[in-house]
Amino acid sequence: MPVDLPKAQVEEIEALSAIYGDDLTVVDVTKRKYEIKITNGDETSKRKICLEVTLPEDYPKTSPPQYQIHAMWLSDDERRDIENSLADIFIENIGDSILFMWIEKIREFLQTSTNNTASVGASSINLETEESNGAQNDTPHNNEDETVQDNTDSSLAKEVDNLEIEYEYTKYKAEDKTKVEEELKCPEILHGEFIHDRKSFFQAHCAPVNSVKEVDLVMDKLLENRKIAAATHNMQAYRICQEGKKNDLWYQDCKDDGEIHAGNRMLHLMEILEVRNVLVVVTRWYGGIHLGPDRFKHINNCTRDILDLGGYIKNKAEKKGPKSGKKSKKDS
Repeated sequence: MPVDLPKAQVEEIEALSAIYGDDLTVVDVTKRKYEIKITNGDETSKRKICLEVTLPEDYPKTSPPQYQIHAMWLSDDERRDIENSLADIFIENIGDSILFMWIEKIREFLQTSTNNTASVGASSINLETEESNGAQNDTPHNNEDETVQDNTDSSLAKEVDNLEIEYEYTKYKAEDKTKVEEELKCPEILHGEFIHDRKSFFQAHCAPVNSVKEVDLVMDKLLENRKIAAATHNMQAYRICQEGKKNDLWYQDCKDDGEIHAGNRMLHLMEILEVRNVLVVVTRWYGGIHLGPDRFKHINNCTRDILDLGGYIKNKAEKKGPKSGKKSKKDS
């Protein structure tokens, strides 16, 4: 173990090596990259997850580990659930070593997933048994049974006709819904780096938008992430420009989400930078210590950085940067 690694990281990796043995592999010690093979504890189970982590220099003090989950069998929903769980652990344990908690949370998921699969398998076996027993009792014994059977067949035929009509209607509605969803596909969302100050964390997100409906789609998508949905504030501002033959038509708005004046400051900065057709959301997780005016500085920095990262700031707007900074400072 290199001596230049932070002491907390050295101690954590040594502890994990003692606990997990050969399941923990050092991929690249200079880059602080490690790999952990995780199972549900059942040697016969084929379901495994490989967690690859890279430890930033400021982990665990401020930044979480960067990670990748390797498991081809995971569905998108399952992968999203795991990612949300890991994010929750980080937010709840900022400043603490969390790799052990991450590993055991994934193992817990594997155990639950295996149990659910086993339950489904048992239900299928019971269903097959019931169908087999039912088939043995289907033979009619007399004419009265045959009459009852004829009436039943007639009723079943009507039910089948009704089901076919209902199926065609449902199929039509499903196709119509799919077409609408394709037309209103959520724009791609760009996520910025974290800013950390006295136990509070700030992160910006932005997406290209050309209508208010797309703004709603982006917000709905962001709030699917439990970490973002559970944040103290999700401040937003957007500017949409529809070009006309004579004059451009602008739509713009902002929301504070409880952080008074934050949305207006974001929108004002976006006006100064002359950006268009973009939504910016700044998420804040409050750590229990009041930041005073510094919080607006972080919100503005997050807004500017994500717009720069997304390529929305023009050269002309870049020159106005220092001037807008002075104005912002005066306002605060």
